[in-house]
Parts: sequence; structure tokens; C-alpha cells
Amino acid sequence: MISGGRIILPYCLRVPQSSLFILSSRCAGLSTMAKLPRLPVPDLRKTLDRYLQSIQPFLREDEARGHSLFKSSYKKRVQWVNDFEKGIGRLCQHKLHELDARSPHNWLDDNIWTNYAYLSWRVPLLINSNWWLTLINDHSIPESILRGDTKSGIEPWQVRRAACILHRVLDWRARMVNQHPDPDTTRTGVWLLTNTEKMFNTCRLPRAGADVLATRNPASEYAQDIMLMLHDFVYTVRVCEDDRTPLPVQIIEDRIRAVVLDVIHRMKSGESAVPVGVLTSDDRDRWAENYQHLLSLSPTNASTFRAINESIMALSLDHYTAMPSHHPTPTLPSSSQSSHASIPVLDSDAEIHAHLYNTRSPPRARNRFFDKCLTLSLERNTRAGVMGEHAPVDALVPSIVFDYGVVAGIDFSAFSEPVPRPLVLEEARASDSGKGWSRLDWVTDERIKAQIKEAEGRAQASINNSEAGILEFGEYGADWISSVAHLPPDAYTQLALQLAWYRSRGVLTATYETALTRMFNAGRTECVRSASVEGLEFVLAAKGWGRGAECVAEGGQHEVEPRALLSLLQQAIQTHARRTREAAIGRGIDRHLLGLKLMLEELPVDAITSTSSSDSPSKSGPTDPPQKRTHPLFADPLFSRSQEWKLSTSGLSAGDQFRGTGFGAGWEDGYGINYLIAPNRIKFCVESKFSSPLTSTNKFKQHIADALQDMRAICEAGELGLKDQKKKLDGADTRVQARL
Repeated sequence: MISGGRIILPYCLRVPQSSLFILSSRCAGLSTMAKLPRLPVPDLRKTLDRYLQSIQPFLREDEARGHSLFKSSYKKRVQWVNDFEKGIGRLCQHKLHELDARSPHNWLDDNIWTNYAYLSWRVPLLINSNWWLTLINDHSIPESILRGDTKSGIEPWQVRRAACILHRVLDWRARMVNQHPDPDTTRTGVWLLTNTEKMFNTCRLPRAGADVLATRNPASEYAQDIMLMLHDFVYTVRVCEDDRTPLPVQIIEDRIRAVVLDVIHRMKSGESAVPVGVLTSDDRDRWAENYQHLLSLSPTNASTFRAINESIMALSLDHYTAMPSHHPTPTLPSSSQSSHASIPVLDSDAEIHAHLYNTRSPPRARNRFFDKCLTLSLERNTRAGVMGEHAPVDALVPSIVFDYGVVAGIDFSAFSEPVPRPLVLEEARASDSGKGWSRLDWVTDERIKAQIKEAEGRAQASINNSEAGILEFGEYGADWISSVAHLPPDAYTQLALQLAWYRSRGVLTATYETALTRMFNAGRTECVRSASVEGLEFVLAAKGWGRGAECVAEGGQHEVEPRALLSLLQQAIQTHARRTREAAIGRGIDRHLLGLKLMLEELPVDAITSTSSSDSPSKSGPTDPPQKRTHPLFADPLFSRSQEWKLSTSGLSAGDQFRGTGFGAGWEDGYGINYLIAPNRIKFCVESKFSSPLTSTNKFKQHIADALQDMRAICEAGELGLKDQKKKLDGADTRVQARL
């Protein structure tokens, strides 16, 4: 992995209902949580057996490449597994059950996962951990505004759209959180209700070694405010009543306008903001040190942090329209540019690319507070996007909320004037502070200013190293896969990614797909191990077929009948679908293995157990740090290799309200891939690193498209072959009957 071997948790699987359906349904209150069962501690033997199944494709590939023989290598792992199960593993399993018994919700999510996957990870949140969504444009806004320009300054339509999206998001929050119990609420409804609350009114707080999440305080004076950033100035704006009911959208717009005018007034007076938010883009331990230094400088900083932490969410208004020149981008043909060379055509790849980059990584990481769990950002031309810190909830939850937030567009009947008034400096009055909004100030010193400058440089280097792109594959989608190919769309898409990877790299890799455990009380996610023996057999047979011929060395290509390829594809998809079901019902293996490993590490090295000599730790000197207990099962390099998620993937909804989505690659030479399967298209959002010579987002997008085209051809030709065979068999059967 890029740093420290930690996991980046990607997006979650899709929710079957649309956000509008869920919102219109009667939702339950917190007392209905009893409807959901506890996430179980999986059976030890079954987890170990599934683990052995999951490592087989790596051992088979090793044997094919002239390394150790499969039989002997596999036998050794079976011995380690059996030794663990009969010895120290029993104690570890018992400790997990004890942990579960004293946990309010479950053993995993109350104690292990959030800290391990997120809070103890020390790399910057920027790109690496935060997720992002780019929202569709609102076409009720004049096209002259949507096209954008190279001017600087806040646009009145930008303020209006921000107010409208905010109002609908706050409406969702109020409806979900203020509902009364309903015994008919579905499990998905209960899951969505509880997770909606988790993403508001909190913030990640930097701490040395491991961060924490700010405790929610419903009684806080800032509990009904949003945090607003503009030109790196920070404000709070009251947007809700005390019962969480959103204020009228006209009032929200007026208050945002007042803040914008106050910033204009301050800048005209020669004032400039110290961009403290840039520090949140830095290495977590470095930011923790600077955070403590800021607290030591003045009580003012403590008050500002408290307002940020306890506010509902953040709104960032950018004073520009992001252009391709602001971000790293592959060379685009001149036909994609408008007459003004620096302004790309609306809805062109270049324009969407600039939108995506600015949402998740604005230039120099300015005008953002990356620790805030939810940030809505709008550019001057009203392009909107969302970015979030990953620890409280997975990105599926905010994607549902913001689907609702943008689907209706601007409600012009809610405003006294159909066209927003120009922002005129004469309206600005410094004395207006207190009328629904307040300034948040920082007290800084030369050390903090120097740290900000250094952090800007590191952030920009990370941004420049990130290659993100979107593939909108429009030849077919879920309808054809399910109704014609008769295959599950998600598993089908996963096999396309496996084939694309193998064609691009020629080797197998561990692949992470997120499964939701939402059927359980406080359940979050589990990993589906997409790499399988059946999947490997399919990609080996299909790698040189169709458009993959160029990926095979001359003389190495051999034609495989589509009928045989179809059979291999169906078997691979069947295996993947089974693993997905197991993960969703609490029978996945990776969270369980993590728990067992952590329980083992907590045991004293000299613990009396019935383990074999192979479990004995190496001796250490009296001055050495305490040694963590381990076992050959976990010390095995293959165990680590099976978790090197160089393909980190997850599906979302159909994504009709999103231009793009994404999360960062978990490994320097890997890909982070979010995909959205709609009835007639599949959209892939891919991120990789320019610094790796082994990856290329643009090239991998082509490999994905080729794989999808070839798989369709395999399905169609394979089915045709099966029909021809059936006709021959039917004809032979008829002749036999005639002779009889």
C-alpha cells in the first residue's frame, strides 16, 4: 500500500431503492434498531477454509510461472491453518466473542474497523482517503453561466444554487432524524436513518498516532449552523431551527450573500485570510502537531475549532471556474476546445475532468477543511461537488442524500426574485455580523504560516501525481447483462475489471470489492475477494481473445471457442456472487481475520497455549520493544500478498445525478475504481498515480472498454454456439425416435 500497509475503504454497494423512494417511505426512529440482528463473529473453521480457497489462485499462478509447486505450497498453508484452529486460534476466537459480549453494537464496528481502516492511518486525507462526488449541472441556470469564464469572483447564481442544494440536504436530515418509530420500516431504512445522523455535526480531529472523531453535541450553539469557506475565510451560518427544520431557502440565500459581501468588504480593505485549512491536507501526525500548536496560541483558535467541529457540514464557495490548466490532464484534441482556448466546451471530457479535480483537490488544497466529514463545494459557474472524510460513514450514504439534494434543481417559486441580484459592495456592512452568521478567526504565528506554505507544496505535489478519469461505457448496461446475458451485473463488471487488469499487467492481483453489512445493527462493510480460481481460469483463457490479442506475445495467442469461454465466465461469476452473498450476511473473511490477528497480538508472548513449536516467537533482548505475538498463518508473505488490493473497487448506484465519483488508489502501482451501473451504460471512475510506470488511468480505461466489448461478444457467440449444439442434439434425438 502507499503507506504503512493500511487499507483504503472504498465505496459501498448500491442500495436497491432510490433516494426518493426511501425518503417518501415512512422511516423509523432509533428505537427500531432492535429490528436488526448483531453482526456475528463468523465460524472459525469456515473462515479458515474460505481463506484457503482465496489463496489458491495465487499459488496456481506461482506454479505456472515456475515457482513452488501448488500441491506442496498449499499443503503447508493447510498445516498452518489447522495448527491455528486447534491451538491459539481457539483463544483468539474466544476473545472476539468476549469483545462482542461487551460491545453495544458488535465486535467489529464498535472496536476495530474505524480505527484500523481510517483513524490510525497517517497519510494525508487529500485523495488518499476522502471520497468525492461531482454533481450534475442544473440546466435551469443560464447557459452563459454554466459555460464558465476566466473571471474571478462569486457569481450570484452560485450562491442561489448553493442555498437550494443545502436546503434539500438539510430537509433530508430533518426528515430522517425527526421521524417517529414505524414497525414496518425495512432494514435498509433503519440502516439509512442511523447513518444519516453519523455524517452530520462531526469532524475528524488530528491526534499523534491515531485520530479521533469529534463527539456530537446536539445542544451546541453551532449544531444548526454550517461552516462556510470563501477565499480561505471561515464563517458559521445559521441554516436550521433548533428542531433541525431548515430555514426557508430564501433566508439561507440571503445569509450566504451577506457572508460573500462581508468577504468582499474585507478584501477591499486589504485583509487576507491565513489558509489554515491547508494544514488539514497534510500528513496526519504533522497536522496533529500543528493543531496543538494552534491551540496553544490563543483561546480564539479553540473556539474556532469547536465551531467547525460541531457545525452540520461545510460549504466551500470557490471564486473561479476550474480549468483544465489548473490540474494534470492528458493532452486533449483541439476539437474538444471552444473558441476561447482556455474554456472547454460544456460537458466535454476536459470540462468534466476539471470539475472532478476541483471537487476533490482544489489547487494548493485551498478553501477546504479536509477533516470535515461533509463538504459541498461550488465553483463560480455553479458546478457543484461533494467531498467527505471517510471515517463516520461510507460514501453510499451521502450519495443517497445528495441524489435527493440535486434531483429537483432550483425551485424558483421559493424566491422573491427569479434572477438573483448582483453582488454589490455597497450592500456589505461589517456590522451585519450576528444576523444569522458569524466570522471565525485564527490567531497564527510565523511557524504556522511557514507550515502552511510547506503543506501547500506537498498537497500540490500529491494533486499533480494523481491521474483521475472517467469512462462512460455506453454500449450496454445492467439491462442487457441481466436480461440477455442472464448474469448479475455487479459480478459481471467485476470480471471485466479482472480481465482488464490481467491484460494490462499479465499477473494476478488481490482485488477488493466492498459489500455492505447493512442487515446488521451498526454494520458497515466487508471485503469481497474478487480474485478466484474460476476468475483466473477465465482471464487466462480470454486474455488473448478478441481485443486482447495485442496483449499476448506473438505466437502465444490461441483461440478458445466462445462456448468454452462463456462457461468459464459463468462459473467465475457464480463464485463471485456466492462470495458477495457471504460477505453481506456476515460470513466474509477479511474482517474476521483482522480481528483474530489483533486478538493474537494482544496476548503476552509467553502465553500458555496449546500451539505448535512453529508458533514460538523469536527471542528478543531486554532492551527490545515488546514483541507482538504472531503465527505462521499471519506471518506468511502470501497472507499479506492476498491483501495487497492493487485493484480497490466498489459499485454505487446508477448515478444519474453524478457526473463522476471516486476515491484514491490504495497502492502506488494500483487503481481506485468506483463504478455506476445504469440500465444502458456503466460509468467507471478511475484513479492512479503518474509516478508509477506500471499504471495509466487512460490506458486502463481502454482495457476496461475492450474487456466489456469482448465479454459481450463471448456471451452472444457462446449462446449461439449452445443453441446450435442443442439443435443438433434435438435433431439426433428425433432421428433416433424415428428409427424406433
